[in-house]
This record gives sequence, structure tokens and C-alpha cells, in this order.
Amino acid sequence: MKLQQLRYIWEIAHHGLNVSATAESLFTSQPGISKQIRLFEDELGIPIFVRNGKQLTEITPAGQLIVALAGEILNKTENIKQIAQEYRDERSGSLTIATTHTQARYALPRVVDRFMARYPKVTLTMHQGTPMLISDLVSRGVVDLAIATEALELFDNLIMLPCYQWNRCILVPKDHPLTEKEPLTLQDVAEWPLITYVFGFTGRSRLDEAFTQQGLQPRLALTAVDADVIKTYVRLGLGVGIVARMAYDPATDSDLVALEAGHLFGPSVTKIGLRKDKFLRGYIYDFIELFAPHLTRDRVEQAMKIKDKRDIDALFEGIGLPCH
Repeated sequence: MKLQQLRYIWEIAHHGLNVSATAESLFTSQPGISKQIRLFEDELGIPIFVRNGKQLTEITPAGQLIVALAGEILNKTENIKQIAQEYRDERSGSLTIATTHTQARYALPRVVDRFMARYPKVTLTMHQGTPMLISDLVSRGVVDLAIATEALELFDNLIMLPCYQWNRCILVPKDHPLTEKEPLTLQDVAEWPLITYVFGFTGRSRLDEAFTQQGLQPRLALTAVDADVIKTYVRLGLGVGIVARMAYDPATDSDLVALEAGHLFGPSVTKIGLRKDKFLRGYIYDFIELFAPHLTRDRVEQAMKIKDKRDIDALFEGIGLPCH
């Protein structure tokens, strides 16, 4: 049994049983992977995958258990490497983050700038994607941290650390009739075509809940994953924009009016998600604290020892989260 074989079955299971895609992602050959899987199955005496000709069609019941254990073993070997690197040179290494466009564009630049100035020998890589995708990446150990508002709670092997609260604003051109509404109501907003985030992005679920609770069915003119795209189409007159308040810049967006919408929608909380069993380098703790000052190393370490999500929530009760 080799670690390489465990890596192959783990990656195949997470590439839709596509050996070609797995080989491409691992920069190796498809025949080489197939040969190693066969050797591994021969050694075990049982099949891990069901085959139809040369195609893998599903994972056997025993294979499901083996793949899960392979993931745990691979994570522990990665932890061993990280521990060695931490004691060899605590100020060099790598940090990989998965996040959404809104976080990458509006919340992270200042933090990344300060972090890189403090740790110039750390290579920082950032992946952007849907909340479900980035949550999956951190759950599988592909990235170190996920920063998002949605989807993190769907993965049992993650802990979610609350970072800050945020709400939305309504974006309209300067002469738009909604600028005359005082106070602005959801009914007022629902009378116009809306341009907002794709479902599952940047607190969209809170927005949908607010309309549903008042029995309103807004007309969606366009949805996007990018607040800058939403602003572009608001400028074209396609509809009224609803974006995270942090996405409005009075300087660059001076042709638009940002109408406060905190009273219309419940606040959302952006969280950092990380694996419960991951060894964190010292500079990762520093990055977390730079992003959310209340998430000190002591608090993060304490949270990682807690098994029940409700106890993690209780750990942060009474801590006033900053608002963005």
C-alpha cells in the first residue's frame, strides 16, 4: 500500500470517477493511475470501483469506506509536512484561500496587503468560486481557508468562525423614483426589475427570505456573481441593484445612489471555514486575526477542539461582530 495509491483513489472519487481528469489534475498519465489502482485492489483482494469496460461507474460499499479513510490519512500526512515546515522556518510556506468575488474584491485587499508585508516569504494563492465550490475545496483539504457567507455549514468536517456582519444597499441612478421614497419599503423595491446575486452567493438566501416573508415575488431582470457586473447593468437602466453595502464606493460609483436597506433585510455573517483536523501554521492564525481581530489564536484553537456546532456558537456569544 502506497500513499500515491491512496491519493489516486481519493482524487478519482472527487473528480466524478473521471480518470482522465484526475490524471490531468495530478500531472500524471491515465494508464499509470489505472495500473496503480489495479495493483491496490489486487493487494486488498476487493474492488474499490465498479467498472463498465474501462470506465469507472461507481464506488463499491467497501470502496466508500476505504476512500474516506484515505482522505483522513492524506490529511494527516499533510499535517506532518506542515508541522515540519513550521519548525524549520515559521515565516515561509504557502497559504491558499478560497472565497467569493465580493470578499476578494472588497473585504480582503487590505488584509492581504498587510499579511504579505509581514510574511514576504509566504506564497498566497486565492481561488474564487461559488460558496458551495469553495466550501468543498476546504472540506477536501485543497485549500487552507474558505471565506464565505453561504454553504459552509453544509460540511460536517468544517468549523465556521464568525468574522463580521454586513447588509445590503439598493443601487439606483441619481434620478430614480426610489430616491424619493422615505421610508423605503420592500414593496417599493419589488415594483422594479431587480439585478442581484445568483442564488447561493453573498447572502442571497437572506434577501429571498425577506421578500417571501412579506408575500412578495420580485422580478429578477438579471443575476450575477460579481457586484461590478450588477452595477454595470444598473447603469444601463436594466433594473434596480441589490448588492453588499461594502461593494458601493462613493468615489468610483458616484453616478449611482446607494439607498440603505439594512431595515429591509436581516444582516448576514461572513465566516471563515476550516477543517477541524487541520494543523494551522502560525502565519495562518495571523491571517485569520488580521481579517477578524476578535479571532485570536487562543479562540481559534479553542473552537477547533469543540465538537458540537452549538458550543462553537456559544463561544462567540457576546462578542460584538464588526459591521461592514
